[in-house]
Amino acid sequence: MRFYLGLATTFHDPALALVGPDGTLLFAEAAERFLQVKRAPNCEPDNPAQVTALLQTYVPPGSELVVASSWGPQFTDFLRGQAEAGTFDLMALAAHTTALNRSFVPEQAERVFIADLHAAQARAGHGTLLALLQEGRATGAAPRATVAAQRRYPHHLCHAAYGLWGSPFDAATALVVDGMGETGAAALYRLEGGRITELRRHRGRGSLGFLYGLITDLAGFDQIKGEEWKIMGLAPYGRPDPELAALLARLCTIEAGRLRFAEAATIQAVAAEIQAHRPADALDTGWADLARCGQDFFGTLMDVLVAEAAALGPSDNLVIAGGCGLNSSYNGRVLGRSGFTRLHVPSAPADDGNAVGAAWLAYAEDNPGWAGPPPALRPLTPYLGSRVSTAAMERLAEQEPRANCVGHAEATRAAAKILAAGGLVGWVQGRAEFGPRALGNRSILADPRPQGAKDALNAKVKYREAFRPFAPAILAEAGPDWFEAYADSPYMERTLVWRAEVRGKVPAVVHQDGTGRLQSVTPERNPAFAALIAAFADITGVPILLNTSFNVMGKPILHSAEDAILMFYTTGLDALVVEDWLVVK
Repeated sequence: MRFYLGLATTFHDPALALVGPDGTLLFAEAAERFLQVKRAPNCEPDNPAQVTALLQTYVPPGSELVVASSWGPQFTDFLRGQAEAGTFDLMALAAHTTALNRSFVPEQAERVFIADLHAAQARAGHGTLLALLQEGRATGAAPRATVAAQRRYPHHLCHAAYGLWGSPFDAATALVVDGMGETGAAALYRLEGGRITELRRHRGRGSLGFLYGLITDLAGFDQIKGEEWKIMGLAPYGRPDPELAALLARLCTIEAGRLRFAEAATIQAVAAEIQAHRPADALDTGWADLARCGQDFFGTLMDVLVAEAAALGPSDNLVIAGGCGLNSSYNGRVLGRSGFTRLHVPSAPADDGNAVGAAWLAYAEDNPGWAGPPPALRPLTPYLGSRVSTAAMERLAEQEPRANCVGHAEATRAAAKILAAGGLVGWVQGRAEFGPRALGNRSILADPRPQGAKDALNAKVKYREAFRPFAPAILAEAGPDWFEAYADSPYMERTLVWRAEVRGKVPAVVHQDGTGRLQSVTPERNPAFAALIAAFADITGVPILLNTSFNVMGKPILHSAEDAILMFYTTGLDALVVEDWLVVK
């Protein structure tokens, strides 16, 4: 039997995925969850302990393993040559000021920066995992799986494969936009008859992803920590500023329907001028006007790329992948600004999703004619990660009389009552979500009706900036009653506009601009979460819960019941539900 292990090996957001002998995606998870280090910078995706457990769970002894990674083979020689030279990695970049932003580091340094970890893995042959397998130490005895092949696939093709084959579409055009691939920072692909073809690959070091990172830094945040989404949250609080907009426009111009990025000297001059205008409190509270102008400028430039996608790959269906696919504010508006009528953005559009893309590309290489997962498995479920053991809850119950295994139905009823009474509930069920957003299996939940619920949650549990919004999880059948131009949003991947007449009913999840980054919930996708929202609706008449990730600021989403218990006792949570277990303060 042959299994396919996909590795996302960029310097940030490493991940692994496992595809079975029939092409079924069995597992996918970012390394940050297992390591509990936000974004897992410069960490290997194939941690021996995690891979050993994965093989023991899914792979029969004596199987073959194809290991696939998400940077093309043309990079290998370059990376091997750079391995002994000095590196320009994430940690080194963090020591520099915004004047040396990754948007305009020298091209050679930029390439090393992007591929620092990848270089080490190229030198070591994917390091930890393969060494253990070959030496027979992955299971403590004979190798559980023989490594049949190691393969590399182009970075943007991996993005497209994950986005297109995981979408609900038989035919679609994919726009990939991120910080950088092997040749540039954007590419277009087409899916037809199960086959993916390249339409255009942008070349050069100009990058919309890096430009957005520069705006993040200038607005008072830190792109190194992945704080680009703070720009989206702060932008609605800002005002259009013609002077700031004019400065940003110098960073990238539109010529004959194509983007032309400025040279390094111009970028440095613009950055310096923007910094000279930065308010004194921007480093503490962010710069709302720049966030607004930056988000608007990003949308203008993305429109150009979307128009190019429509011209080269006419279709009703658009897939957006790459790190820029996390810009939910733009995703919610793109259909109204383009000729496309349906949109799919995967749950992990950034580099972690490339673990799935690489594994599927390797499977397709060995199985000509494979057209992606069957329709019944599309769009792809996001619930692909680890399960939580309840052993810690059993140990807790020995010392905590308020911790009890009450059964799922009772835990659901109790949680709904606590939420309706204004309590905060930590909710842990089933398999972890793949991607950066909690989708009802690793969530902190609250009643969206109180005006002050958002501020209370930010202050008591999340310990984060007051301007950052919280997302509504809504029963899909109720979506059209609450949102204008409602569209199904299974991965919390887009913002939509609330109907004016209902905004006062759920103020805690209505953002400053009248939008909400919603998750559409159905019993088919997530029966446990749908049942909880329905129970809450029976009490309150509102089929919506405030949903945010089960973590505190600066930490990734929890990985274990121990993580959940720690946050329960050290934050303002009122109740914790872990599978069938309930503990109430």
